[in-house]
Amino acid sequence: MKHDLMVIGGGPAGMMAAGRAAENGARVLLLEKRGKLGVKLSITGKGRCNITNAEFDNRKLIKKYGSNGNFLFPPFHKFGPQEVINFFEKRNIKTKIERGNRVFPVSNKSSAVIEALIKYLKQNNVTIKTNATVKSIVCEDNKIKKVALQSGEEFMSDKYAICTGGQAYPQTGSTGDAYNWLEKMGHKIISPEQALVPVIVAERWVKELEGLSLKNVDISIYKKEKKVESEFGEAIFTDNGMSGPVIIEMSKKIGQLLKDGEVELQIDYKPALNFTELDQRIQKDFKKYSNKLFKNSLQALMPRLLIPVIINLSKINPDKKVNAITKKERKTLIHLLKSFKLQVKALAGFDRAIVTSGGVDLKEIDPRTMQSKIITNLYLAGEIINIDGPTGGYNLQICWSTGYCVGDNF
Repeated sequence: MKHDLMVIGGGPAGMMAAGRAAENGARVLLLEKRGKLGVKLSITGKGRCNITNAEFDNRKLIKKYGSNGNFLFPPFHKFGPQEVINFFEKRNIKTKIERGNRVFPVSNKSSAVIEALIKYLKQNNVTIKTNATVKSIVCEDNKIKKVALQSGEEFMSDKYAICTGGQAYPQTGSTGDAYNWLEKMGHKIISPEQALVPVIVAERWVKELEGLSLKNVDISIYKKEKKVESEFGEAIFTDNGMSGPVIIEMSKKIGQLLKDGEVELQIDYKPALNFTELDQRIQKDFKKYSNKLFKNSLQALMPRLLIPVIINLSKINPDKKVNAITKKERKTLIHLLKSFKLQVKALAGFDRAIVTSGGVDLKEIDPRTMQSKIITNLYLAGEIINIDGPTGGYNLQICWSTGYCVGDNF
């Protein structure tokens, strides 16, 4: 059977593209290399599925995507955050808005979102083929003729959509295969890089802090001793660096800066207090614990895991009596709490990245339809294209909107 549309990739963009096209009456074939649809979707939002961001002013929303954001005006105008919420509410997925305008299912289950999408596909008679790994795509005269699978099967369609994602979380099937296919077709690929990813630091002693969660801290990026940017919020130490919302949010900028040499992070553990106020606070504690050893006087000031590290870095004798601590030693302690320095060694790999930065050059795609300007019967949607946003539902919104645009052509 020849189809009107063949969609390669059963993630959010692919399912939306296939479902919308079939809803419009097209005969659709959806190919997915894994054994089931929505594998990566199942782990988004820590398994809760942050489906979108409740920013309903498109101009404000677009700004979140940086210099490439304007590309998204047509897709968002057609199928923006409100339309996404309506789509899922109509399919019995009640939603709620949490901190940072993050939209989640009330059930907190990504499985419910996936089930709703699969039901949408089946109700509209989409032919779904899983365990379908593409071996090659045959092109002639700027048109795709057929798709060959590793199984030996071949499929033909009038039109094709590539929605295979990037390289983030390759264990879910996003292994970047489509970059090679598209380059062979003549598309320009902006080099894929990790975005929204933990960082690895040079300091080996950071392993001692593994699992330490930080709340209400200020973390700054420094380049050549100049502050580049800072973020307030939460972070966590890993066995070889840092992760958590603040770090993930800043990771793309850190990656860009690393290309030009060393990058330093500075953590302010007490952002609510300035240097003088923190000094007064410490003096008050030291007065209270004046007869204690230094190592036993810091519990009220910092998390337990952090104490031995701070003591070691301060070079203050841990067995020194608090009433013998000098003003100079106290100032050293304050500096460590206000500007705790870490040398960034690298970003973690694609296996720990939430999203891929880079992909198909946007100049080669019509944003109104998501149709390729190189291959006449090809459409592109989702993470495969060169645009990404911060955490908070912004990247899934790209998938829904661009996928919907593909399907809406039929």
